[in-house]
Amino acid sequence: MTLNSLVFLVFFFPISVLICRLVPGKFRNIVLIILSLLFYAWGNPQHLLLLLLSVLFNYAAGLEIGQLAENGNRSASRINLIIAVVINIFVLCIFKYTSLSLPLGISFYTFSALSYLFDVYYGNAPASKNPLDTVLYITFFPKVISGPIVKYKDMIEQIKNPVMTSAGFMNGLSMFLFGLFKKVLLADRLGVAFAQVQAQDTMTGSLAWLSMILYSLQLYFDFSGYSDMAIGLARMLGFSFEKNFDYPYLSGSVSEFWRRWHISLGSWFKEYVYIPLGGNRGGNGVTFRNLAIVWILTGIWHGSTLNFVFWGIWHGIFVILEKFIYGKKLDRLPAPIRIIYTDLVAFFGWIFFFTPDLKGAFSHIGMLFGAGVESFWSSASAFCFSENILVVIVAFIFCGPLVRKLYERAVYKNAALSIGFSVCIFAILFAFSIASIVGSTNTTFMYAQF
Repeated sequence: MTLNSLVFLVFFFPISVLICRLVPGKFRNIVLIILSLLFYAWGNPQHLLLLLLSVLFNYAAGLEIGQLAENGNRSASRINLIIAVVINIFVLCIFKYTSLSLPLGISFYTFSALSYLFDVYYGNAPASKNPLDTVLYITFFPKVISGPIVKYKDMIEQIKNPVMTSAGFMNGLSMFLFGLFKKVLLADRLGVAFAQVQAQDTMTGSLAWLSMILYSLQLYFDFSGYSDMAIGLARMLGFSFEKNFDYPYLSGSVSEFWRRWHISLGSWFKEYVYIPLGGNRGGNGVTFRNLAIVWILTGIWHGSTLNFVFWGIWHGIFVILEKFIYGKKLDRLPAPIRIIYTDLVAFFGWIFFFTPDLKGAFSHIGMLFGAGVESFWSSASAFCFSENILVVIVAFIFCGPLVRKLYERAVYKNAALSIGFSVCIFAILFAFSIASIVGSTNTTFMYAQF
């Protein structure tokens, strides 16, 4: 089951929210666990056992690590942590980098489990004495498939004392519906356009540029749409998660881009890899090494082919260059120039996501500059651009905060009309989204494959 499926939107979503709001507080977490396991097992029951084994193993490992640390046996606690981390990574690699069927969300729930172990070891949060708390933390259905990767220390108190309010419910509902709109009406439409361009018999330079732009926009609206839906759904259920995207395509540097894109993953690597390795505290050489390690690991986390490793290296190179060579000069450039530079780096990087191998990726990059194509423009180019220029323009507008600011201004300008206005807007968005899902082939979320 996915958050954009008809089964979820029409049945699971309203029923689960209603049950959680009606059930007494002391039983709510048990209900959430049942719903989370049902959500995960729907369509993929064979992978539920692996998820439960992961939860039970990490619960036991966390107890042992925490108990040893409390008794002052820090070295034994560290050894147990290393063993548990190695086992988690080993299981992840077996499924992710072999021909075995990839369990849904394994990268995300494994990183959640590792967050639990790290937070217990570093004393950021106590080991969970109640196994149900650990089960809910790792399996919580809004985030189990595609994140965000919420740290254990940031969620455990909310698990023990979830707060469901009317204001939180309405705020979460609006965020959920806006995310659904981004996924169904923008990302899926951009995906159709991208497939249309890729299916052309003859690729031109202009079509190579168009396909790169379409995929880059599709990936953003697909993943940020899911994040909005997950965060909004969690908020309706009494949990407050930090935002996962902050208009990344308006960033003025690659470093800033990665503070705005998939924020939870970047924060995870910073807290559990970069800082423990020494961060920037050991001089330029240590900083360079740590950045390189983080970016290689980030690439490996995303996929099993060399494309993803190279993609991580690609971004790591620019982050390192900005930090050590031209970052201050970049800051002095006009904002539009810095944004164009950042987006070009990001868009070129996404080529390694949608091409099957490094040869295909470099071939596509060559096409952007005329290599391997007969011409820059053709009748097919004119057709594809005329068919898709409107959705591209709309997508670029929604890459910034303009629409949200206009909505908020309209809502808060007249309090008497705000509720009715919001209800009408989101009812229309929901209706169009459902119609779009019914009238087309339903697509899963792109990051569910990572």
